[in-house]
Amino acid sequence: MAKPVNPDAQPSMETPDETRARLAAGQSASKGQATPSRKQQEALNRRPLVPDDRKLAAKQARGKAAETRDRARVGMAAGDEKYLPVRERGPQKRFARDYVDARFNVGEFMIPVMFLVILLTFFPDPSVQTYGILALWAFFLVAVVDSVILGFTLTRKVKAKFGEAKAERIRWYAAMRALQLRPMRLPKPQVKRGQYPS
Repeated sequence: MAKPVNPDAQPSMETPDETRARLAAGQSASKGQATPSRKQQEALNRRPLVPDDRKLAAKQARGKAAETRDRARVGMAAGDEKYLPVRERGPQKRFARDYVDARFNVGEFMIPVMFLVILLTFFPDPSVQTYGILALWAFFLVAVVDSVILGFTLTRKVKAKFGEAKAERIRWYAAMRALQLRPMRLPKPQVKRGQYPS
């Protein structure tokens, strides 16, 4: 912060003897080397806009970009709001994620069941193939019913915790997360099974 200027103050003048004494004291206090000139100091701080070694500059830029991507990936997996996409942000979405992750969801086994049915289609017996397809449709129906129940339950809990206006689009968000295998979910689950959010 600049000091206020006193317009009535007289300018302080230094006599030649005082100037010589001050310069002599400054030289004696130095560490045996001359103070660099302004031109020398600017030359030390000057960096070219276009580096001489373009390959090295490109390598450094790639390294910085990779470091930024790794930070963002780790932050998103950990559920850090700063690195999450807009659709994943907010306390309501975090509550929905924790609730889905704490729950046993039928839909998360959809991919393994589908893979099993695909294997059953290689059996030469047509009855095995038919039963496999019927089992897949039955499992799909149970998963849909489970997702609907999840949506209604979660909407009620979000309304109770955050209010009526904050419960929009939670059902679809929760259903899509419930249909994913637990290890494949992003952000990664932050709670254990049965550890429901309060």
